[in-house]
Amino acid sequence: MNVTHQVMILPALLLVAMMLVPNRIANARVVVFRRLMTLLAATQFAISTTLAAANIVGFLPVVHWTFWDFSNDAALALTVHCDNLACLMLMLVSFVGWVICQYSVRYLDGEATQGRYFRWTAFAIGSVSLMVISGNLLMFMATWVMTSTALHKLLLHYGQRPAAKRAAWTKFIISRLGDIALVAAIALIYDQFQTLDFQQLFAAIASPSLQATEPTIGTTLVPFLLAIGAITKSAQFPFHTWLPLTMETPTPVSALMHAGIVNAGGYLIIRTSPLLVIQPWAMTLLAVVGGFTACFAAIVMMTQTSVKKKLAYSTIAQMGFMLLQCGLGAFSAAMLHILAHSLYKAHAFLSSGSVMQQRAATNGGAVDTTASTAWLPLVAVGVILAFLVEFSFLSFGINPLVKPGGLFLGGVLCLALTHWVGQVMRSGRQRLMARAMSLAAVLCFVYVASFVAVDKLIAASVPAHAVPALSGLLTGLLLAGFAGLFWLHIQLSSAKRPAWLDGWYIHASNGFYIENNLRRIMGRLLIE
Repeated sequence: MNVTHQVMILPALLLVAMMLVPNRIANARVVVFRRLMTLLAATQFAISTTLAAANIVGFLPVVHWTFWDFSNDAALALTVHCDNLACLMLMLVSFVGWVICQYSVRYLDGEATQGRYFRWTAFAIGSVSLMVISGNLLMFMATWVMTSTALHKLLLHYGQRPAAKRAAWTKFIISRLGDIALVAAIALIYDQFQTLDFQQLFAAIASPSLQATEPTIGTTLVPFLLAIGAITKSAQFPFHTWLPLTMETPTPVSALMHAGIVNAGGYLIIRTSPLLVIQPWAMTLLAVVGGFTACFAAIVMMTQTSVKKKLAYSTIAQMGFMLLQCGLGAFSAAMLHILAHSLYKAHAFLSSGSVMQQRAATNGGAVDTTASTAWLPLVAVGVILAFLVEFSFLSFGINPLVKPGGLFLGGVLCLALTHWVGQVMRSGRQRLMARAMSLAAVLCFVYVASFVAVDKLIAASVPAHAVPALSGLLTGLLLAGFAGLFWLHIQLSSAKRPAWLDGWYIHASNGFYIENNLRRIMGRLLIE
C-alpha cells in the first residue's frame, strides 16, 4: 500500500471511526468534535476532487488494491476500486457531506445531544464514501448495512417523538428486505463465479466462455435480486412509504438522506450494470417500477402542502426516473441524474426554512397559475423545443435512435421544457417569453453537453449497449405516462379545472392510502 492509497481512504476511515467515541464525550466536547468532522469532510472533498482530475487527464490510472486480506481467499479480501465512476460519486458525497457539516453547526447549536448527532453523521458520510469506492461485493454489502444503520440512528435523533420512531422503524423493516435480496445475490454470485471482486467478476462476465454457455439459475436470478435491492434502497413503490414520514428528522439529515443515501440504490445498479444486462427482463423490471413510481410520486407531490413532504415525494419521483433510465440502459444519463439531483435536493432542503420569505420576495414577478393556457400555442412551443432538443443531440454527434434510452430521454426533456415555457406563457409578456425560449435552448445544450462528458468519463465502467426486453413497447408506454403527467398538471393549474379531478385530488393528497394499508398489514411493527 503506497502513500496515495493511504491518503485516498484515510478520511473515510476516520469518519467511520468517530462512531467509537462515546456519546458522553461527544456531547461534552462537541465544538472540537464537529470541527474535526467538518475538517475530515472537507479534506476528503479535496482529495476526491484531485483524484477525479487526475483520472480525467489520465495521470492516475484506475486504482484497484487490497487494504485488508483477512482470509486465504483473495477473492474475498476487502478492496478499493477507484475509477471515474467512483471518483465522481466520492466527490459528490464529500461535497454534500461537507456542506451539511457546516450547516449542522448552526442548525443544532445549543442542543444537548448534538455530539451524538455529529457522531452518527460522520459515520454515515464515511460509510457512504467507503461504499462508493468498494472494489468487492463483500465490502459493498458491509458498508451498505453501515449506511442503513447510521440513517436509522439519525432518524431517531428525536426518538421521543412517535412520528420519528414510526419513520425509523418503517425504514428499518424495508431496508432488511433489500438486505436479504442483496445477500442472496452475493451468495449466488460467489457460487457461480467463485469471486466477489469487481474486476475479476466483470472479466468473467465478459469472457467468451460465459457468453457461449446457457444461462444458469444464478445468472438468471442475480440481476433480479440486485434490482430488488436497489428498489428498496431508493424508496420505490410500494417500499416508498417511509420517506414521507421522515418530517421529524433534523433538516440536515433530510438533506443527507435525500442527496446521498437514497442514491445508493442507483449506484448499486450502475456499478453492477455488467451483471444486470445479462438478464434483459431485470432491466424491464427496473424500468416498469421506476417509471410507475416516477408518475405516482409526481401526482402525489402536486397535491402536498408541506414543503418537506413535497420534497420527499419529489425525491421518490426523481429516484424512480433514475432507475427508469437504468432500466432503459441509459446508465450515463442515470449517473448525470444522480449528480444533478443530489446537488439540487441538498440545496432545496437546506433552504426549505426560508421558502416563505423567498416566495414573498419574488411575489411581484410571479406568474398567474390560475390563467388558462391555450393548447395551440403550447403545441407550437413543444414542436419548436423538439427541434431544439434534436439539434442539441446532433450538435454533439448523438443519435437518439441508437443511444440507449435516447428517444425516451429526448421526449421527456421536450415535455419538461414545454411545461416550463407554458407557465411563462401565462404571464402574457412577450419579452419574458423570448427569454424563456432562449434559456430553454441553453438548457438543452447544457444537458446534452453534461451527458456527453459523463458518458465519456464512465464509459469503461458501464456496458456500451444494453436493451431491456420489449423496449419499443415499453418506451411508448412510458412516454404516454409522462405525457399524461404533463396534461394532468395543466388541468390542475387551470382556472377551469374539471370537477371530476377534485375527488382524485383528495386521494392523491393522502398518497392513495398506501401507507395506511401497509401499516394495517404489518401491524404494530410499523408503529412501535
